[in-house]
Amino acid sequence: MGDVSARRPYRQAKPPARSAPTRPARGRWSDAQAFAALDLGTNNCRLLIARPQGGGFAVVDAFSRIVRLGEGLATSGQLSDAAIERTIAALRVCADKLKRRNVTLARSVATEACRRASNGPAFIARALEETGIHLDIISAEEEARLAVLGCHALIEPGEDPALVFDIGGGSTELVLVDTRSPVPKVLDWHSAPWGVVSLTESAGGGEGEDGRLAAYARMRALVADSFAGFASRLPRNLRNPRLLGTSGTVTTLGSVHLGLSQYDRAAVDGLIVPAAAMRTISAQLSRQSLGQRAKVPCIGTERADLVVAGCAILETIMDLWPAERLGIADRGIREGILRRLMGSPPPQSARA
Repeated sequence: MGDVSARRPYRQAKPPARSAPTRPARGRWSDAQAFAALDLGTNNCRLLIARPQGGGFAVVDAFSRIVRLGEGLATSGQLSDAAIERTIAALRVCADKLKRRNVTLARSVATEACRRASNGPAFIARALEETGIHLDIISAEEEARLAVLGCHALIEPGEDPALVFDIGGGSTELVLVDTRSPVPKVLDWHSAPWGVVSLTESAGGGEGEDGRLAAYARMRALVADSFAGFASRLPRNLRNPRLLGTSGTVTTLGSVHLGLSQYDRAAVDGLIVPAAAMRTISAQLSRQSLGQRAKVPCIGTERADLVVAGCAILETIMDLWPAERLGIADRGIREGILRRLMGSPPPQSARA
């Protein structure tokens, strides 16, 4: 995510009292109040810094780096030394940006990798000591709600409930929402322990096309089993089921659908794609070798080994929620955090 679309402004309200680390003396950057949101996932470290502007906010800086914090976690149960070093290096970059941009209010969150790792708390303590960034390990439910808060403006209009999903590195969140009010109401939600990293490490691989297809079938079966309870609770016979995804998987596949030579957030954020087209792309990628996938623009070597697991999760979601079209959001948790910091109300809960 590089910025927030000016066409879909966010409402500003009274900010909370929580402060960021001590800010430096005024430098060459503007001294206007700035807010920051940092999302440390199983695969990526992402930072967004913004200032209130009108009824919304303007992004002034951003950072994204693939750190693969959860690499090897599925088998070892721990964050590896190499993954920790990569992540600390990225967090140092983020800390420097927070200081230079005069951030006054910030929140930094960690998700599935730190929730699952036995050494997650030790990593959090080291990150604070070496970078000054305090990471909150948030629950899967809060992760889901932040994602909805950050991207719900892109849900297509309609009366029936909509399904919002976030395919992460270590987990996938599914949220059923009622959008008939300005603040979406969460009707139901589910977190599955499969993301692109954990699923690849547990069931990926395979030699030759037949082996790759067998691995893809295994991944689909694992994900379908983890979704079963939630799937049984979903409403049926909807007139217009709406589907919105936020993650590297859907933005990458959206780029492939558009035939982009390099990623363009302006072209992808808010894109509506036929579900059948996403299935076709997923089927093609599941058959290709690692080298073939690495040559596809917007996939490259960084995503080539993980994108097939993302396709397996996406296709399984489309099985349980048969929307004809898929909305794609290049926004989510970080934007949700910023909206909270600026005072926007959280999504309501029908079960509250």
